[in-house]
Amino acid sequence: MTGLFRWLNAPANWCGLLVATGVLVLKALGLLGGWALGLAALGYGVGLGAGALWWGWPSTKEDAWEALKFEDEGDAREAMGRALSGVRRLTEHNPGQRIPFVLAQRIQRLCERLEGLLNQWERSKGSLSLQETFHARHIAITYLPEALNTYLSIPQQFATTKLLANGKTAQTTFEGVLAELETKVDQLGDDLAGQDAQAFLRHSEFLRQKFGNKDIA
Repeated sequence: MTGLFRWLNAPANWCGLLVATGVLVLKALGLLGGWALGLAALGYGVGLGAGALWWGWPSTKEDAWEALKFEDEGDAREAMGRALSGVRRLTEHNPGQRIPFVLAQRIQRLCERLEGLLNQWERSKGSLSLQETFHARHIAITYLPEALNTYLSIPQQFATTKLLANGKTAQTTFEGVLAELETKVDQLGDDLAGQDAQAFLRHSEFLRQKFGNKDIA
C-alpha cells in the first residue's frame, strides 16, 4: 500500500495523468473520435516519460534516509535550530517505520523542550556555566541526532527483540538515552529559572528597602 501511494503521488505520474485527462476532456467535448482512449493511454505514457526526465522515475521503494550531521559552529541559536529541525523531519519521515509512534512523540517533545530552553535562555537574566552551555548545544547538535542516527541504522526486528551487552534491547536503550537527555534539559531549565527567581528576589528586596513599603515582597 505504501509503495502504491508513493507511485500515485510521484510528480511523473501526475504529469502522465494530466496529459491523459486532457485527451479525455477533448473526447468528452466531441473533438476526438473513438480512438481517443488509445490516445489517452499514449498520452499518459508520453507524460510519464517527460515527467520522469524532469523529476525522476516514480518508485515504489522508500526514499533512502540521509543521516543527520550538523556542525557546531556560528550562532548557537541558529545551529541548534537547524539540528532540531532536522531531527523533527527525520522523525516524521520515519524511514522503514522503525520509530514506534510513542517513541516518535517522545523525540518530538524533547525537541520542543529544547526549543523552550532556547527561548528561556534568551529571556533569562541568568547565564549557564561554560560546561552547561556545552551540554545545551551538544544535546541538540550532536547527542540527539547521533543517537537517532545510530538507532535507525539497526534493523527494526533486531532493535526490538535482541538483547545487547547491557541486557536491554536497542529500543529500550534508546529510550534510556532520551530519558537522560530529557533530565539534563530539565536541569538546565531549572538552573536558569532559579537564577531568574533569585534576581527577582533581589530586585524585590531593593524596592522594599528603597521605598520602605513592607507590602512589597
